[in-house]
Amino acid sequence: MSINLYQTGVSGLLSSQQHLGTTGHNIANVNTEGYTRQRAEQNAAVGNYNGGNYVGSGTYVQDITRIYDQFSYKEQLLNKSNLGGAASINLDLNQLNQTMSLSGKAIGASVDNFYQAMNGIADKPDDIGLRNIAISQAGVLSNNFSKISNSLDQIEKSTNGEIEKIADKISQISRELAKMNEEILQTRGTNLTGQPNDLLDKRDQLVTELGEYTSVNTIQDSNGVMTVMIGNGATLVAGITALTVGVVSGDPDPMQTKLRLVGPASTVALEGSKVGGALAAKFEFRDEHVTKARSDLDRLAMAISQTLNQAQSQGLDLNEKQGRNIFTDINTPALESARSLPSSKNSPGLQTSVTINDVSLVPSNEFTIKHNGTDFIMTNELNGEKTTLVAAPPLSGIYPTNYGFDFKVNVGTPVAEDSFTIRPTENSAALMKVELTDPKNIAASSAIEVEADDNNVSSGSVSIVNVTDPELARSYTDVTNANLTVDVYENPLTPGIFDYRVYDAANPPPAPTLANGSFAAGASATIDMPPAATPPAFQIKVGGLPTGQGTLAREKFTISDAFASGNASNATLLAATQEQQVIGGGKQNFSQALATATSEVGSNASSAELVASTAQALFTQAFNRNQSTSGVNLDEEAANMLKFQQAYQASSQIISVANTIFDTLLSVAR
Repeated sequence: MSINLYQTGVSGLLSSQQHLGTTGHNIANVNTEGYTRQRAEQNAAVGNYNGGNYVGSGTYVQDITRIYDQFSYKEQLLNKSNLGGAASINLDLNQLNQTMSLSGKAIGASVDNFYQAMNGIADKPDDIGLRNIAISQAGVLSNNFSKISNSLDQIEKSTNGEIEKIADKISQISRELAKMNEEILQTRGTNLTGQPNDLLDKRDQLVTELGEYTSVNTIQDSNGVMTVMIGNGATLVAGITALTVGVVSGDPDPMQTKLRLVGPASTVALEGSKVGGALAAKFEFRDEHVTKARSDLDRLAMAISQTLNQAQSQGLDLNEKQGRNIFTDINTPALESARSLPSSKNSPGLQTSVTINDVSLVPSNEFTIKHNGTDFIMTNELNGEKTTLVAAPPLSGIYPTNYGFDFKVNVGTPVAEDSFTIRPTENSAALMKVELTDPKNIAASSAIEVEADDNNVSSGSVSIVNVTDPELARSYTDVTNANLTVDVYENPLTPGIFDYRVYDAANPPPAPTLANGSFAAGASATIDMPPAATPPAFQIKVGGLPTGQGTLAREKFTISDAFASGNASNATLLAATQEQQVIGGGKQNFSQALATATSEVGSNASSAELVASTAQALFTQAFNRNQSTSGVNLDEEAANMLKFQQAYQASSQIISVANTIFDTLLSVAR
């Protein structure tokens, strides 16, 4: 009996010792990140049958287990991924917002300064000093667009670098997880009953770290080996086999790098926007927010260049020549080719481009054009709308669209699956340069003007529109037709219908009619001049209610040469373009478009900050819930230490009693 009592005391002593060791281990790791509280699972030993009864034989520790709640840990891991993504895009959008705010103010100020100079020229068109100021301010404006384009380039390169670093970190964690699986498998092979708790903690900590960069799902087999999947289910770790994440150049845009999941024998594509965590946030920031900001600014630069160039071309400079481009032509070969990005898989030798014909219709989003073997199918990436493009004229290789641009096949014959990414505004800010260097070349003067006859009494009007060749227009009204006249009268047989004719009043009567026609009250008529020219040098617009006094009284208007160094009509037209609504379908002027672009980034940054705060709160709640179960509570562990210490001392006393009994029995035997 004393021997059994001795064994019982020893078993209690050893069990208390393991309890104390486990409690001490918990206390020692109270500040260890990822540590899960452990507990010794104690059971009673099977009793010995003696005298018709089962006499207890002590106790033993069956296992040292982790106090692990799978569901609270999964919740914490999910919120960790959400927080990683939200915090990343919040940080990036704040940087983009600062860039756009500062650059937006600079561009807005330079636009105002340029137009202030143009208004000065409108007041004093022959002042060379004011003209020099205007050219200087145009240079400041183009430089500001170039600077913000460079800033966005740097942001994009920086984001690509961060994507590559995150991919490397994920690959490193993958290899460590595979090694950890191998260690756990080896441990289980030598001991099928115990759990390598600290190894399991380290593995879970690696998974938690991985969860910051990407969304993670795990499956554990009966041997404790874990399979780790990221994103939409792509396997990153399969047992002791680690796969890695690599970064490759984008296609068709090399700067839009993409992800590849690299295995021992093959690689597969990973969709960056769907991997979750901070990595997906980087792709969202680069491919959506930075791309949208860049496209909005490119569109603004394009609209400013085209609008001012077009207004400049309608006037005459101090050398009596047609106004040259102030800024780079928006349809230079370099810009046209940059707007169409071909896939690397396209048939060789195929060259395409995009020509802008109406900046007011050009959107800021991308398009994809793909050949199906018969036709080009264009997909609007903003809404998924598909359009079949038709060449006009047929077989010309020019494919008009409803978005203010034409897609052109310059060289080669397309085949099925050839595809192109279309960015209608590409590089407009980066390549915006001032081409006007001589202040005399600012076309402040109009070429021709309309003067109403002194006898006109009605509300009828004639105006000059769309001057495409002011030198020819001036020659046509000053040389070819010395007294170009438009007269309008109401048809006596059809009231409300107005007949007009254009003729040279300097010719002896009857003056030959150059153009004639009619229009209804409330409408207008646009007349090409010269009538046979293609395209015309200018157009005349006749409208209003040109009804004179008396039967068949005619309202007359004379069109004549208007050039003079003091003529500021075209300078006034140039200055007026500041308020012209030419962006977004003719709904926004330059200032409004710039304000929209910057405020959109600011709004996104504000929303991202709110989302990040919410994600942080949710993660904190999930972490606290998990810690309430799995974390170390020092008060609880201190109480356990006292309890197990007392149990240890009591077991020692049992051994002491057993020794006394044993010694007594030995004494009797002597």
